Amino acid sequence: MRNKRDVLMTKETILANAKLILSDGVITGSLLLRDGVIADIAEGATVPKGEIDCAGNYLAPGLVELHTDNLERHMKPRPMVDWPHRAAIIAHDRELAGTGITTVFDAIRVGSIVSDDGRKRYGKYARNMADEILMMRDSGALAISHHIHLRAEICSETLEEEMAEFGPDDKVGIVSLMDHTPGQRQFRDMQKFEEYVCGKNGLPREGFGEYVTFLHGLQQRLGARHEASAVAAAARYGAVLASHDDTTATQVATSHGHGVRLAEFPTTREAAEACHNQDIATIMGAPNLVRGGSHSGNVAAKELAELDLLDILSSDYVPASLLLGAVRLGNLWGSMARGLATVTRTPAHHVGLTDRGEIAIGSRADLIEFQVMNDAPILRSVFAMGNRVA
Repeated sequence: MRNKRDVLMTKETILANAKLILSDGVITGSLLLRDGVIADIAEGATVPKGEIDCAGNYLAPGLVELHTDNLERHMKPRPMVDWPHRAAIIAHDRELAGTGITTVFDAIRVGSIVSDDGRKRYGKYARNMADEILMMRDSGALAISHHIHLRAEICSETLEEEMAEFGPDDKVGIVSLMDHTPGQRQFRDMQKFEEYVCGKNGLPREGFGEYVTFLHGLQQRLGARHEASAVAAAARYGAVLASHDDTTATQVATSHGHGVRLAEFPTTREAAEACHNQDIATIMGAPNLVRGGSHSGNVAAKELAELDLLDILSSDYVPASLLLGAVRLGNLWGSMARGLATVTRTPAHHVGLTDRGEIAIGSRADLIEFQVMNDAPILRSVFAMGNRVA
């Protein structure tokens, strides 16, 4: 990154000689940033004295991330290790900024297992973590824009009481309905479920069958009640409702009946097609796209992209995959504007954030500058509200 940019941004800045990725195409031009918003857009490659020369690199809106497990990775860097929350939030915030993400919906689990004294137990943390995020956001400690995404774990013991701790004042942006009961949805393959659970949580293999029986009992006893309460809570918060890992058209029909507007990671082509028939936007994992397939054996994101069944990308568990995936979609579709829209305008607008996600006069000056080398994007700078953050 060029040293002359390592100074504090003034209230008015001009980024010149850039390939501007607009909603409908790419033009060479410049942007005038004033008081945190885009004040003007001009065509041409000239770089008058005092302007920042982008040297023909791309300028795109800052990336918008709706679902990421990255915060939890910083909270628990290893099994059985709990990291201080504020330190985890800061590390998460700075890592995302460094990958071009300027708006994130931090996924926080609600719904815990508290009755068991052994390896099946996982405790409550959502309310305290949300308080920390909101406090740090409001105090100006965070580099990018943070919002709350509650992952409602249907197969749990405490979902209702944990969701009751939140209300409209928390401005929860997304509530996703997540049912990780083994034998269905993401974990139809029981061998893959065993590898995932035992590897991630350190559960002994000899205790796996008992764990599965325990989860099936939870789902049978509380599943329907938890799902209904999570849907009601999302309406009470004013949050966008999302489904997770829909696999069949029947499951999508149920999601639609609940008022779901986003489908996170549909696992089959059947489910993705059903989502589009019901005007539910599909979110697929950028790691799936980059790797060429799902690590869980589910439908490939590239297949859905080729069928025009992919609307939004999420970095899921690899923050750096978001920009890389969007560029790959741009190459696949023959339109960089369309590829970048899956990580900018489309996710922003589906959660009601109409002030960002596109290069337009009056939009937030959340921007990324990058070049592409051998199909790999190289991030050069990141601006949030006109201030350089990476």
